[in-house]
Amino acid sequence: MKKLFTLLLGLLISVNVACAMNDNIDIDYSDGIYHITLKGEKIKKRIKAHAVNSLQTNKEVHKASGATLTINAGYFDPKNEKTISYVVINRQTYEDPIMNENLLSNPFLRRNLAAILNRTEFRIVDCDNKYKYEMVPHNTPVDFGCGIVQAIQGGPLILPDLRLEEELFVVKDGDKIVRESCSVLHKTARTILGLKDGELHILIITDENPMDMYEVQAFCKKLGFDRAMAFDGGSSTSMNYKNKYDVISIKGDGAGRKLKSFLLVY
Repeated sequence: MKKLFTLLLGLLISVNVACAMNDNIDIDYSDGIYHITLKGEKIKKRIKAHAVNSLQTNKEVHKASGATLTINAGYFDPKNEKTISYVVINRQTYEDPIMNENLLSNPFLRRNLAAILNRTEFRIVDCDNKYKYEMVPHNTPVDFGCGIVQAIQGGPLILPDLRLEEELFVVKDGDKIVRESCSVLHKTARTILGLKDGELHILIITDENPMDMYEVQAFCKKLGFDRAMAFDGGSSTSMNYKNKYDVISIKGDGAGRKLKSFLLVY
């Protein structure tokens, strides 16, 4: 009996250790791209939006927050350190781009403010205590009886349609491109979110395999994503996972760019 008890205790410990190691986060790496999959329903309540008053690196926020996974998120103005993307944290709007005076003082941006404010955002929505993901333009209303718990705006929407002009990442005069934002037409590092079969996928496309947004769209289609959108990219591209991965763009001083908002997974 004592031997049987010891065996059962050992099995119980083994199961607990296995469960503790299984954080529902899978990470694959291939050809310069980290493909992260957040699995299951419970993990939706462990995802948090985060923003800082003074810019910090992804690594600094990762260490201070104690998160398991930290990635860069929304757009910001490095000149005044204010947001260009909405951020909702625990059901409260924490960052509002309408408060960024640089958007209002620039005549071109002011004329096109509606498009900037309605860029695509990633949401975690609570519908009667059942959480779901959304990737929709900011002005999209939630379903009746639902509420936005966490949200970070980025853009552009990539799937099902690439909304470069609608979200003011590209401006054309006839067939001629007269303005481009965030290097959407150039090859660079990217932070991309995708939805497939109700699961959230994150692509950290590094400088080893830079892509323009059309290439990103083709890659997301190949992966079978139902919807996809971009967060800030280029030199902002950053990812930290536990103490195992510390990914930044190789462009810059090697310390990682200081950022405004982040997506954390605990």
